[in-house]
Amino acid sequence: MTSIAVYSYSVAAAAFLLLGVLLLALWRGGAHVTSVTAACALTALWAGAVAWDASHGPALSAWTEALEIVRNGAWSAVLLLMLGNYRDPGSFLGLRRPVLLGIATYLLLLLGNLVLQFDLMYKTSAGLVPNVMVRVCMAVLGMLLVEQVYRNKTVQERWMVKFACLGIGAMFGYDFYMYTHAMLFHEMSPEVWDARGLVNALAVPLIGTAVKRSKSMTTPLALSRRVMFHSAALLGSAIYLLAMGSAGYYLRFFGGDWGTLMQVVFLCGALLLLAGVLFSGAFRAWLKVFISKHFYSYGYDYREEWMRFTRTLSEHGPNLGERAIEAVAALVESPGGVLWQRRANDVYEPVACWQARARQSEPAGSNFCRFLENTQWVIDLHEYRALPEKYGDLVLPDWLAAFPRAWVVVPLILHGKLFGFVVLQDSRSTVALNWEVFDLLEIAGSQAASYLALQDAANDLMVARQFESFNRMSTFVVHDLKNLVSQLSLMNANAEKHRDNPEFQRDMLDTVTHSIQKMKMMLQKLSRNDAPVKPLPLTVDRVVRQAIALKDAFEPRPVLRVENGGLQVLADNERLERVLGHLIQNAIEATPKSGRVTISVRRDSGSAVVEIADTGSGMSEEFIRERLFKPFESTKPAGMGIGLFESREYINELGGKLELASAPAAGTTFTVSLPLYSEEARSVGQAA
Repeated sequence: MTSIAVYSYSVAAAAFLLLGVLLLALWRGGAHVTSVTAACALTALWAGAVAWDASHGPALSAWTEALEIVRNGAWSAVLLLMLGNYRDPGSFLGLRRPVLLGIATYLLLLLGNLVLQFDLMYKTSAGLVPNVMVRVCMAVLGMLLVEQVYRNKTVQERWMVKFACLGIGAMFGYDFYMYTHAMLFHEMSPEVWDARGLVNALAVPLIGTAVKRSKSMTTPLALSRRVMFHSAALLGSAIYLLAMGSAGYYLRFFGGDWGTLMQVVFLCGALLLLAGVLFSGAFRAWLKVFISKHFYSYGYDYREEWMRFTRTLSEHGPNLGERAIEAVAALVESPGGVLWQRRANDVYEPVACWQARARQSEPAGSNFCRFLENTQWVIDLHEYRALPEKYGDLVLPDWLAAFPRAWVVVPLILHGKLFGFVVLQDSRSTVALNWEVFDLLEIAGSQAASYLALQDAANDLMVARQFESFNRMSTFVVHDLKNLVSQLSLMNANAEKHRDNPEFQRDMLDTVTHSIQKMKMMLQKLSRNDAPVKPLPLTVDRVVRQAIALKDAFEPRPVLRVENGGLQVLADNERLERVLGHLIQNAIEATPKSGRVTISVRRDSGSAVVEIADTGSGMSEEFIRERLFKPFESTKPAGMGIGLFESREYINELGGKLELASAPAAGTTFTVSLPLYSEEARSVGQAA
């Protein structure tokens, strides 16, 4: 080592010693001050020992290297205290197993260092590699702890710990760089080693700032299972790669002419094996179960599990049954299952499969279904085969006994009734089914049942709406048939008196022909294959004359006045004639034979206006407001109460308005305003 190392590590020793004194003097009441002070003292002692060794020779003493291990352990302990979740009252010394394992590992490293007395600086034989690998592992562990501390803090808490994470992370990060550099070149770089002391000294103000801010650093935190899972996978991968790198080094060192070839092939095979393990569903399942068993008092992170469960069920698209199976199966790492759901014939039928197959149905009155509904238990089939008496008088159906790899039956309970059930296959890894798993599966089954019931209700509602639409159309058709029957009945009543009148005979033939045409059109509309009718330009006065011609047999006969002829609107001829004919029919029926029904056609701004006025009995404001346009409300003995409702709906559909003015004993005037036809209106109508 050079004299630069003496000054570098002396500066580091002085800086950490000063920080320790400040911690004891000024911030004694702060969080984790004791642990940080101890770590600063050990770091100062280590840096002073390195500076002493550098001033007396090129090699480090075994005690100096041992102090480095103690210093790494001290800062790892500080990070662990900041992280929290390290206590377990039921274990040795009240600490969790991983913490005890870490302490034991550091003690073994310390003992091994004192016994073997590795030389880090200039030992280039095979003895350098294992010692450097150990230091790399300690640096990786320190960086992982730094990452965990920062990730698991809230936004407010990160303001307090970010400088501590930067300072401690810088020390471990520089160690990682220095030792991996030594592994790569098989010797320690003197320049990198000399700079290490000053780099450590740069962390002092960062750590001091963090301690000053740390009045609330003692907030207990629950380590996220997702973070723990990825960190464990990362740490395991790092250890595996280091081990494989070491093995490859020895293959090259002892392999002679074949050494390089053996090293390359071995490392490629090791990488492929690592990729296969990381992409293995069984391995991921085993790791999750292992972490839940040994690091947490509860087996599930309920927030994460419920968010994932709800997200799976709420995905847009079909196949809700398959997603329900997948969501429930993921709770116990099951690779597949089948969903049975109750149908109208009181039989539970398989309605969805996820990576499994089943075709057998189960009667709702069977012993199996009654047991699920009465007890609402999750059935562990393996336990049933070993201890059938635990399940009382339960008798499994034959098809379930033959179900491949059947493991768990989860009932789907809705409003206290068995809505369905899910049969899951054996999990990818060993999952102990305890009270916590059973409770979670039961509530997940109820949640899945609510989603499936909501889907069934939506499907039933869609079918009901289709029937409603068909029934509504049928109601309008019946209303039109009633009007046609009224016309034919009136002609039949007058046939005895006017049968020899040629003019009556012509009117009768025209009316019958028109009625037949209308009935044919109505039958076409009842057909589901009938294409929607496109609106066409119609001459208003011509449509009004057609509607009046059908009312010639009634009295008083309507009188037509055309003030502006040739006005065109965009509409369906049959529907517009029916609407106007209904308004004319109502005016005739409300007017005595001695009264008058007057129909006028005129232009008003950009609209064609049809005004139908009568001198009948009129209507009150209350009747107009509350009953006139209400469907299925009628004052006529044989009326259906949908004529005016249909008229207003179609006029609004055309972009027009239906207005009226009426008073008791003063008659009624209906005013229909329709937008005049233009090329622009026609293009809009065709696009629609």
